[in-house]
Amino acid sequence: MHDIADDTGLHNDSLAPVPKEKQTWGWFDIFNIWANDIQSLFGYSLVASLFIAYGVTGWTAFAALITASLLVMVLVNISGRPGVDHGIPYPVLARVSLGVGGSRLPSVLRATVAVFWYGVQTYFASTALELLIMTLTGAGSGGAAWFGLTAIGWFSFVTVWALQIWFFSRGLRWINLFLNVAGPFVYLIMIALLVVLWQKSDGQLLSAAQTIFAPENPSFSTEIKGFIAIVGTMVAYFAAVMINFSDFSRYTRSRRAMVLGNLAGLPFNMMLFSGLALLITAGAAVVYGERIINPTEIVARADSALFSVIAAITFFCATVSINLVANFIPAINGIANLAPSLINSYRAGWITSLLALVIGGFWVGFISTVGIAGFVNTLGATLAPLYGIMVVDYYLVRRQRIVLADLYSTDPAGAYAYRRGWNQKALIAFGAAAVFSVATVWIDFLADLSGYAWLLGALLGGVIYGLLARGMVARELPEPSAAG
Repeated sequence: MHDIADDTGLHNDSLAPVPKEKQTWGWFDIFNIWANDIQSLFGYSLVASLFIAYGVTGWTAFAALITASLLVMVLVNISGRPGVDHGIPYPVLARVSLGVGGSRLPSVLRATVAVFWYGVQTYFASTALELLIMTLTGAGSGGAAWFGLTAIGWFSFVTVWALQIWFFSRGLRWINLFLNVAGPFVYLIMIALLVVLWQKSDGQLLSAAQTIFAPENPSFSTEIKGFIAIVGTMVAYFAAVMINFSDFSRYTRSRRAMVLGNLAGLPFNMMLFSGLALLITAGAAVVYGERIINPTEIVARADSALFSVIAAITFFCATVSINLVANFIPAINGIANLAPSLINSYRAGWITSLLALVIGGFWVGFISTVGIAGFVNTLGATLAPLYGIMVVDYYLVRRQRIVLADLYSTDPAGAYAYRRGWNQKALIAFGAAAVFSVATVWIDFLADLSGYAWLLGALLGGVIYGLLARGMVARELPEPSAAG
């Protein structure tokens, strides 16, 4: 057994296991992880558009959203348990199935996706600050633009970028405090917006919500197809968080706290957020005669300086929150795993932020126009088989037994050394399943699979790995952790 602290080649402050005495998060902390992950500008627009785009009744769309949240809840409980039991983040968990060297593959894939969206979300958060500045100063949105942004736009973007660096540098306690405050605050503003629309709709909001999304000729077949498509879309939306959920569950005091937090956090937040999105979109349709799915446009039409200021602060909080949950922490953990002895969490945070400065700053003027979304979606699709491989290896091959010290050891005799640090069987399973996952991004006739391509890719990766790993003989392992 190796001393973790002595083997610094695979160990740093970002990747070290969280000791039991520091696993202090309860169910409410996990609840707020989901509240902040769901409450984003993009999430609102996505949910609102689902009520319109798939030609189903509001009740069918609502049921599909809840079904998706329950499915995601099950999948994150599975991927999050190793974090609770052993206190390890996702890049270290990946060493169990991929090897101490092979884990760099899933780490860099997840980190690349996270860094990209961190930069993009930083830009969108800056639009909230830009709205606030223009509301307070009366400045117009015109003026000379450099790479797609005006002077106010660049000032807002750099300010948000710097504020995020300052905030994230304050440490986990401040981050957790921010999440616990931001989640309820966003809901309060959404409810306030709903009240404004209720008053302006002369009490017609509820009746409009029942009819505004109803298709002209609904049938059982169209409802079922729409239901399946919406579930798939939402599963794909949460796919990245599902694979690295141990990055958060590692701070939870018990499995029970994680399960309760996911149970309360996913279905409840999805019900509340989706319900508010449905009513707000319906109210906007009554008041303004349009089906508006962008909340910033609804706020702009409310024609209230005070409300615009409050909403701008809210949009900023919501976007920074999802940046933390879905992007920043996965990015720094993944980057730190590339060279643990050289890159600690501080350096990984700066690398993430500097890359985000380039991506977000040039998003409008260049990056969004070059078709980079296909590249990022391809990387995201390759994560699907890794989920299946990780789950099959941990639960069926290892039976929840791991040698913690060997996860941080370069000893060739270690349990996760495999062949030069890479598990060849996992790589074969990954390659075979990734071909299917990536094909769904680029081949038109597979596009109809929508979000189910992720589930099918994960299933395919897990099945292939399970078949290849049947003959694996692991060294004697300890009993599973009894975390409750």
